[in-house]
Amino acid sequence: MNFSKLLTLIILFFFQTQLFSQEKQLVYNPEADAKKDIENAVIRAKAENKHVFIQVGGNWCPWCVKMHNFYTTDSLIDSIMTADYVSILLNYSRENRNSDILANYKYPQRFGFPVILILDENGELLHTQNTVYLEEDEGYNKKVFIDFLKAWNMAALNPENYK
Repeated sequence: MNFSKLLTLIILFFFQTQLFSQEKQLVYNPEADAKKDIENAVIRAKAENKHVFIQVGGNWCPWCVKMHNFYTTDSLIDSIMTADYVSILLNYSRENRNSDILANYKYPQRFGFPVILILDENGELLHTQNTVYLEEDEGYNKKVFIDFLKAWNMAALNPENYK
């Protein structure tokens, strides 16, 4: 085996290992009580004057894991999320589709996964975001993601800010 073939095999192995490890990272809990998680998030959001950010997806979805890692590992995005939102993950998988909950939010799975729901401090659906519009190349666009977060926070929807 010559050097270039060996190098190619090593590179392919590395990328396959990286892809496999990302796909197998468990961020969603299929056994979570999504209804209770949402109720608790709404109570907390009301107390903290925030909105609720729900990422719907599953561990089977590489883009779902990628998005979760994107906004939890970037310090700027994480600080915006912490300041403006109570964030939860809502599982959608064979083990637990949470169909009744998603029906209450007008079937956001129609956009694919991941999909984001923004609820107000009373638990009412404000917005459903198809995340394809937040993507860039093989990840997410930081500026577009931050603009999205700022467009749906409490301040953005406060009429007093537009007088």
